[in-house]
Order: sequence, then structure tokens, then C-alpha cells
Amino acid sequence: MIETISILEKEPRLTLVGAGPGDPELITVKAINALKKADVVLYDALVSAEILEWIPKGIPAFSVGKRAGEHSYKQEEINDLIVDFAYRYGHVVRLKGGDPFVFGRGSEEIEYAEAHGIHTEIVPGISSAIAVPASLKIPVTARGISESFWVVTGTTKAGAISGDIALAAQSTATIVILMGLSKVEAIMETFAAHGKSDTPVAIVQNGSLPNQKSVIGTASSIASLAAANEISAPAIIIVGEVVRYAQALEKVVLAAKSMA
Repeated sequence: MIETISILEKEPRLTLVGAGPGDPELITVKAINALKKADVVLYDALVSAEILEWIPKGIPAFSVGKRAGEHSYKQEEINDLIVDFAYRYGHVVRLKGGDPFVFGRGSEEIEYAEAHGIHTEIVPGISSAIAVPASLKIPVTARGISESFWVVTGTTKAGAISGDIALAAQSTATIVILMGLSKVEAIMETFAAHGKSDTPVAIVQNGSLPNQKSVIGTASSIASLAAANEISAPAIIIVGEVVRYAQALEKVVLAAKSMA
């Protein structure tokens, strides 16, 4: 139990910390240092147990994780907790998967905290949008193949398919889709409607973790492949010619095994 006098002496402040894609070795040194200086931690569902071990003993830590269909806290409730805990404990570390500013609602939490007189800081994290494709040796850009990449949410706040999907489907860029597995069939139909039926697609579940699982196909086949292989959330969808790098690697590995 923290003594009242120690609470009152502490400046209320918030540090938004990106924990990376899941692999505990991919958290940054700056993120670990922030955790070591925390007075209280609010962490998301996708933060691994190994990363939580960096929280000093005796420091209160609360799960406020949100997953599709399993929202334990609404965003408004998390915002209120941040302010309440900042004035009660002092330094709040808000630990979020990936990077706080890539579909992490980090800007909403910063804005709310600062509106209540709380000093804020950001510690960026390695985004799963880049790290997870890399786990299959898929580059999001490649000279002569993809000059740019889009990171798109699969669904909007209302649960509909993002309007940016149709725009992305018209591009030659690599498309990385977060939170889109539940709509993968409809999303792939959008790509097919823009002549991309044969475009390579990969879906990666639990990217960067020991239980990572993936399937590779095309826009026309990936939905059925994901269902047949029981791919589930959290998962990332990668669409584009760069996915062929992973396919080429698979062929090399298979060839090497056959020669052994």
C-alpha cells in the first residue's frame, strides 16, 4: 500500500510505451527504462508475460486490454483510469502492443491526459505492420517491386470494411491490413474486383511469437486457406508481390530438405 504522502509528492504524468509486436526481445531499451520508472502500469492484452516481468515488484499493474469481441474496458474508461491513476500514483506507464500511434489510440489518450493537466511522453515501439511481415522474410518495400506500403485497418469503429481498402486495392503498393481477419473474404473480394485475384497474400497469426502460424495464397484463395488452417486473431494480412519472397524462401527450404 502506497502512503498518501508519497502519492501527493509525485508529479502526475503519463508515458505511452510501445511494447513491440509480441516477441519480448523486440521491446526497446527506452521502453524498459520507462517501465522501471513507473508508479503504476496499464497494459494491453497483447503484451506478453515476459515483457510484464520488467515491471518492478510492488508496482501495481492492471490489464485494460481490448480484443475484438472481448472488450474489457471501453476507451473512455481507460482514459479516465489514466487521469485517476496519474493523480493517485504519479507516473502512469500505458503499455501498448506494437507502436502506440499505429492504430493504438495513443493520440486519444495523450489528448485526454493533457486536457487534465498531465504531462505526457511517448516511447515508440516496433510496429507489427513491419515486424510481422519480416518474420516471414517479406519486405514491405522492394526495389522494382513495391515502392511504398500502406497500413490499413480492416474494419472501422462501426464494424464496416474500411473505405481505404478499395483505394489500396488499386495501388501497386504493399498492403498491410491490421484487424481484418473477420472480414478477410469481403476484403479479398474487393481486391479481386480490381483485378488482383492472383496477387499473393499472406496471413500471419501471433506474429513474432513462438506460436506464430501463417498461410500463403492469393487474393482468391487465402480466405479458404485461412479457414482450413484455423487461422485466428490476432492476425495480420499482407497483400502484394513482395509476398513472393516468402514463397521463394519456402521453395528453397523444401529443395534443401529433399537433397539432404
